Amino acid sequence: MPGPRMATGAKPKSIRKTLLRIGGYVVGQKMKFVLVVLFVLISALANVAGTYFIRPLLNDCIVPMIGKPVTAESLQPFVRMIALMAGIYAVGVLATIAYSQIMVRVSNGTLNAVRNDLFNKMQDLPIRYFDTRTHGELMSRFTSDVDTLREAITMGVTQLMSSALTVAGTFIMMLFLSPLLTLLIVGMLVIMTRILKTIGGRSAGNYKKQQKAIGMANGYIEEMIEGQKVVKVFCHEDKVRDEFQELNESLRQSATDANFYANVVMPIMGNLTYVNYAMTAAAGAALVIGGRMDIGSIASFLQYTRTFSQPITQISQQLNVVLAALAGAERIFEVIDAEPEGDDGCVTLVNAVRNEDGSLTETEHRTGTWAWKYPHSNGTITYTQLNGDVRFNDVTFGYDEKKTVLHDVTLYAKPGQKIAFVGSTGAGKTTITNLINRFYEVNDGEILYDGINVKKIRKDDLRRSLAMVLQDTHLFTGTVRENIRYGKLDATDEEVIAAAKLANADYFIRHLPQGYDTMLTGDGSNLSQGQRQLLAIARAAVDNPPVLILDEATSSIDTRTEALIEKGMDKLMYGRTVFVIAHRLSTVRNANAIMVLENGEIIERGSHDDLIRDRGKYYQLYTGQFELS
Repeated sequence: MPGPRMATGAKPKSIRKTLLRIGGYVVGQKMKFVLVVLFVLISALANVAGTYFIRPLLNDCIVPMIGKPVTAESLQPFVRMIALMAGIYAVGVLATIAYSQIMVRVSNGTLNAVRNDLFNKMQDLPIRYFDTRTHGELMSRFTSDVDTLREAITMGVTQLMSSALTVAGTFIMMLFLSPLLTLLIVGMLVIMTRILKTIGGRSAGNYKKQQKAIGMANGYIEEMIEGQKVVKVFCHEDKVRDEFQELNESLRQSATDANFYANVVMPIMGNLTYVNYAMTAAAGAALVIGGRMDIGSIASFLQYTRTFSQPITQISQQLNVVLAALAGAERIFEVIDAEPEGDDGCVTLVNAVRNEDGSLTETEHRTGTWAWKYPHSNGTITYTQLNGDVRFNDVTFGYDEKKTVLHDVTLYAKPGQKIAFVGSTGAGKTTITNLINRFYEVNDGEILYDGINVKKIRKDDLRRSLAMVLQDTHLFTGTVRENIRYGKLDATDEEVIAAAKLANADYFIRHLPQGYDTMLTGDGSNLSQGQRQLLAIARAAVDNPPVLILDEATSSIDTRTEALIEKGMDKLMYGRTVFVIAHRLSTVRNANAIMVLENGEIIERGSHDDLIRDRGKYYQLYTGQFELS
């Protein structure tokens, strides 16, 4: 059993661009963000101001008391200064608490917007996008990537603002106290910044690889959980263990590389900070001894030195979180920026009424009559009744440029006709149905729907006129009634029950614990495969479409159940254009035309009797001389 393809590590995108884009989401909550900025400003200024008061505390309150007796009166200036400093720091603490609490709400609101954009974008992506990626890989965007982004926003945004304001205020105060010592600090800062940039740059690429490895591992885990029965049936436990070990080892290696560089930053920055402090203290002591600086100024300056280097240390501490968040954000934005499913159609599906002269008029009310509304370039609008006439004219298609799946396919289905496709796996049967509803666009030729090129019909309107019953049935978490109603969201309970009866699903539904209100979970795991497929047929029936596509719709239904629903299916198909894909040839004998496909070409066509009489490939398939595979 092959595992998912390993992704190659790509170079990280612009960190600045990613930060600005994240900032765009944060700033989207203007009022809360303004309050955060205000409280961060108050907190930073309180920290800077509180440090400055060390200077007058020493010069005016402590130094004058040296060698003198301590009295209540002499302590009053000292107490007032301490009280003032305590008040300033208290304001800073309250401001810090305030912006931290508000930032939690900002971060959750931001992630809410990111998730909405990500999920909404996935609804706009073409089927091809999902066919080329594992579900787990896409799910990791919503889980691990969003989680790392949350951690960075909650802590990183305010820390960056606080650090920037603190550095700016501290730098101004340091210049005020001693321009000469400030020059020494700036020189050391340049060295620290270059080290941080060098190590951070190496770590960023590895975090990108780590996030990709997480996505691949998640995808494989999900795939194995879904296919656990298959794994056990074929005794492939050891094989999947080995494949997961390979993926897990790749994740371990990328995570180790990413965290190695990030984790060495803190010790390096911490030691450089101590070196910086020692050099400043030595230089300051020399200035004090030389009479060019007082005790209070050097004490205050040394505290500013710690304050000035602290933001860099904090950034180094959060480097792994920030880089992981940036890598996760890039992966999220890659999906959001992916090319959406194109739709340049202008023809829409509208309700219509037929006038006495036979013409059609658009109406807002549901009439049971549908029409294609076609606005022409000259400003005129024509209305064509929706009948379900489908024609392929010399259609050629391939999922990629290297392999053509369909070769010059020409066929037609008149309104009310039942067209069946038979042939070996990979012959192109399902591809034809995928082209009808524009899951993919044809490379050459055209598909006409009621005489209109499907490329001119808006995809939503085109798909509203179709209903599909797929071989792989998917049921959503919800009641049986809700799953049937998914085919027509405004269907009444009576319409839901009528559709179930039409598909012959009403009997077994009523014998469920809560009948139509029975809750389905785990893709309908509490139902048999046949029952699940009957619900899918009922879901198509409630939509009452003019065109119906049945892709192995009865493959999981036993012969007895199939016989029971045959009359219901005939009612469902009556008056509709129906395309049927079937391996069980007994289900297509009454088709108006049977198309036999091989290697993407129609090699035989005709009714059941005609093809049997011709004694060709269909005859061989039907008589068992050649089996479908």
